[in-house]
Amino acid sequence: MLCFYFITISRSFEIRSERIQQLAYKTLKMYKTNTAIMSTNKESWGSRMGLILAMAGSAVGLGNFLRFPIQAIQNGGGTFIIPYLVCFLLLGIPMLWVEWAMGRFGGRFGYHSPPFIVQEMDKKRQFWKYMGTFGIFINIAVAGYYCYIESWTLSYAWYSLSGTFAGKSQVEVVQFFSDYTDFSKGVPVVTVVSYLICVAMNTYILSRGLQGGVEVASKIGMPLLIIFGIALAVRGVTLGSSGAPEGCTDCDAFLGMNYLWEPQYDSLFNPKVWLAAAGQIFFTIAVGMGIVQCYASYVRSKDDIALNAMAAGWMNGFVEVVLGASIVIPIAAGYLGLEWVKEKAGFAMAFQTMPYLFEQWGTFFSAVAGLMWFGLLFFAGITSSLSMGTPWMGFVQDEFNWNREKSALTFGLFTLVLGLPTVFFYNEGIFDDYDYWAGTVALVIFATAEIILFSWIFGLDKGWNEITMGADIKVPDFYRFVIKYITPSLLIVIFIASFISPAGGDWGRAFVNLSNGQGWQLDSGAIISKLFNTDLKNQLSQATDANQIIGLEKKITYINIGRLLLLAAFAFIAGLIHLAHKKHLKK
Repeated sequence: MLCFYFITISRSFEIRSERIQQLAYKTLKMYKTNTAIMSTNKESWGSRMGLILAMAGSAVGLGNFLRFPIQAIQNGGGTFIIPYLVCFLLLGIPMLWVEWAMGRFGGRFGYHSPPFIVQEMDKKRQFWKYMGTFGIFINIAVAGYYCYIESWTLSYAWYSLSGTFAGKSQVEVVQFFSDYTDFSKGVPVVTVVSYLICVAMNTYILSRGLQGGVEVASKIGMPLLIIFGIALAVRGVTLGSSGAPEGCTDCDAFLGMNYLWEPQYDSLFNPKVWLAAAGQIFFTIAVGMGIVQCYASYVRSKDDIALNAMAAGWMNGFVEVVLGASIVIPIAAGYLGLEWVKEKAGFAMAFQTMPYLFEQWGTFFSAVAGLMWFGLLFFAGITSSLSMGTPWMGFVQDEFNWNREKSALTFGLFTLVLGLPTVFFYNEGIFDDYDYWAGTVALVIFATAEIILFSWIFGLDKGWNEITMGADIKVPDFYRFVIKYITPSLLIVIFIASFISPAGGDWGRAFVNLSNGQGWQLDSGAIISKLFNTDLKNQLSQATDANQIIGLEKKITYINIGRLLLLAAFAFIAGLIHLAHKKHLKK
């Protein structure tokens, strides 16, 4: 009788348990159904190749052709390649895997934007959704000034075709760029119209969705970019000393190539070189922005992400190391000399030097080369800026039920509001200040938070399963250790080093001075120095000319206003996230 009693009770609990499970299942199903009904976000990728090209397009940007060769020249030439590759393996690939895994995980729950993707990985702490603000803010702020550079490439492609640079000296080409960005004498109509066209193009393509917009643009832009790059790289490699003016002993493209590829081992142990390499990897593969998460959130729950991440990462590396290093520096060295390149290499070479060098090839070939060069930069730029729109698009479609057209239009307007100050006050330093705070510092902060969340809070065991689930390649177990310890350590070191970077980047001398009681002199590019405008204030204190004093005071004022605008944008996005969270609670 007692046995019968226990069996009856046990069976009763089993029945209740089954009913509870059925009820929970129905509730979950109902919730997912209601969420699907309320959200207009029905995006998906059309093909794996389209996804990979879109991811590669996001990573392959202006930094591959403008920043990488300059960083290499300024950090020991071939020596830079060694730490670059090491950092790619220890920082770039792990972060790509982590962000792909986070994105696919969040997409499984119907989330397609950083705030709620990261929140889903740690539901106990509401802090994470606000940390995810960076994943939307960074992209809108960067897109604001990035579209401005795109507009330069668009205008310069037309100028090259129309023969605008024909007969101009190098000094005149430099002055042409200065006039193009100078608003002190009035509004340059072409400059503003080109910028508006680029913002409108990004808005329109985004309104077409992932398959009909971003994927199509990537399938067109990436192949053309590589074709143009290969054509110019072949010319750079074969130029030799044929363009050397009389009396120039180091005007040889081969010298430029040799400097970029031959290691100078005496600088290999310089911390500055390693930090520069890590910073370049971080800058170029688009991690720490939330873009990868958003793209990955649209793949199916068991689709491969390991090989996809590798394919996009290595394609970016090929474009950067092989093509990016074979155009600007060799061609400039062939005509102007290696010493000139070492002394004057900089971002502006693309617009202030290359048009002049192309003119040395004759009327027809200079027009073709100019179209290829600036066309290449345009495609590199727009495939990246399009990816910057996806976090905002995913967020407002998921949380506020906006359609694609409204989502894209608001992104375009938001970008325009934040970006116009960088256009009108480019020479006052707002452009560079945006790039520093939104495009560098914020990236490091968000990426560090991501890797800590993934490895230490979500848990590496679950994270590793997410990376390897459905993988088409064998992910080396060695990367378990790298993702948990090495990558977070590198990111923390990069951030601390950026915060207290010593004058001239000379860490050895800084420690010697500190031990001798001479203090730690900060570099003008250190975060603390930038925050307090130390460099500009030093220039102001030393200035004697009245016009120079007025100019520096205006510059400081404009920069501070720009920062307030960025803070206001961040606060506005955080407020929208809070509203979305309240909607979740009501559900």
